[in-house]
Amino acid sequence: MDKWKIKKGDTVQLISGKDKGVRGEVLHVLRDERRVVVKGVNVCTRHKKPSASDPGGLIKGERSVHASNVMLIDPADDKPVRTGVKMIDGKKVRTSKRTGVAIS
Repeated sequence: MDKWKIKKGDTVQLISGKDKGVRGEVLHVLRDERRVVVKGVNVCTRHKKPSASDPGGLIKGERSVHASNVMLIDPADDKPVRTGVKMIDGKKVRTSKRTGVAIS
């Protein structure tokens, strides 16, 4: 399995597609499909049939986007950045390639 540099809770920016430039928080990471679900990105409308417990209607929800279409936001300068891994105090830590700051 590949190494992933994007985790749940990260702030990312889309770099391609219809929502290019939009930022959001990662809600889910689908490793087997190499996709991520980002809050407020790739929102689609779905029709839901009413049931006894749910009124149904039109439901909006986020769909997944491919992981190659998002970049992590650097906390130091608030710009999209490539990430690397460094050993700090005996632990592997994600770091920014541009600034070298650790990304938690």
